[in-house]
Amino acid sequence: MDGTHHLRVLIANERADRLALLAGVVEGLGHEVIASEINVSEVAAVTARDRPDVALVGLGESSEHALQLITEIVRGAFCPVIALLRGYNTEWIDEAAKRGVYAYIVDTRPEELQSAIEITLRRFAELHELQGAFTRRAAEIARNAEVTLSRRRRVLELHDGVVQALIVAQLALDLDRPDASREGVLFALENARAIVSRAMAELREEGVTLEQLIRDAAPD
Repeated sequence: MDGTHHLRVLIANERADRLALLAGVVEGLGHEVIASEINVSEVAAVTARDRPDVALVGLGESSEHALQLITEIVRGAFCPVIALLRGYNTEWIDEAAKRGVYAYIVDTRPEELQSAIEITLRRFAELHELQGAFTRRAAEIARNAEVTLSRRRRVLELHDGVVQALIVAQLALDLDRPDASREGVLFALENARAIVSRAMAELREEGVTLEQLIRDAAPD
């Protein structure tokens, strides 16, 4: 593994036995398996949370399942995705390429798989040294800009949908119009509930759980 950097690897496959085999090969190459995933619904959050250097996706019984894994991993983080095939499949490879797969390996025996992964990861490491730092930084800047825009949008939503509604409710109360005041308060509560729900959904997509939020908010 001359010149190949130590990598943090995410592996995904719909078959648990193939995941176990692949984990042994990856660790034998001197890399670290930081996550093993089977479920399409969970792999994006794991990818976003753990930020792997590379992801290996095996093609199991369902070709669509593997394609969905690739889609979610590419969406979850900026890292190359390598597809592992048991046989050459032009149509599937073309579709995987459209979804952002970085490379593919046709694996028939474990020893061949080990050699192929080593070569592919070495090439990625070389490319990473030349282009990765700039590309990752650009992607990080784009993500940070998106987060900042989302925060500004949320502040405006709070101001327009909650603060203003409460001000109207207070004015109605001062004018001895309790029904109008009550409507304003209910409107503000509904808007606040919707804003919080959207914020929680975004955090879940990023892999942040409610338990993590509670722990972070707790005093030391």
